[in-house]
Amino acid sequence: MNIFRLLGDLSHLLAIIILLLKIWKTRSCAGISGKSQILFAIVYTTRYLDLFTTFISAYNTFMKIIFIATSLATVFLMYVKFKATYDHNHDTFRWAFCCRIEFLILPAFVLALLINHELSPVEVLWTFSIYLESVAILPQLFLVSKTGEAESITSHYLFALGSYRGLYLFNWIYRYYAEDHYDLIAIVAGLVQTVLYCDFFYLYITKVLKGKKLQLPA
Repeated sequence: MNIFRLLGDLSHLLAIIILLLKIWKTRSCAGISGKSQILFAIVYTTRYLDLFTTFISAYNTFMKIIFIATSLATVFLMYVKFKATYDHNHDTFRWAFCCRIEFLILPAFVLALLINHELSPVEVLWTFSIYLESVAILPQLFLVSKTGEAESITSHYLFALGSYRGLYLFNWIYRYYAEDHYDLIAIVAGLVQTVLYCDFFYLYITKVLKGKKLQLPA
């Protein structure tokens, strides 16, 4: 495992820890998009269907279990445990005049059927998870833009999550030159996801790191 993948995994894990601690300590889901969390739960559940059939390493298995379990736990906390604090009114993702996450799920699934490495159920669902993950953060970013601001802890979560995808791009670049191996589907999807974070990264670096509250321009 190269350093970029390790740092990417740690950044991803840090994002999850930040999110869960934020919800548990404040006993509130304010500022968190339930729609994005549902999409992430779908992503990790469909990506790691090989959990009990393919063993690569103890580390790999452990991370798969962690990502599935924490994504489902987050959805449980938002929609069951702290349901009363979930802001349904602001979490109304609208894209192309639609506000349903099905309009992200269905295109990702169709694309996975058309462009994949192998037309098998496990491979198609793995590819679907890659495509869906690239846009799963959109409802969360829309929620931040709609409210016009984000708590520092939410900003740290988004920055860590975006850093994970950026580091994975470097991981693929490293693997291309060092191992003569790359996955074009993962690279393109990761690039799309990283681009979606660009404006947020700029605001995070120029405001949050200086102790200011992240507030988007009107």
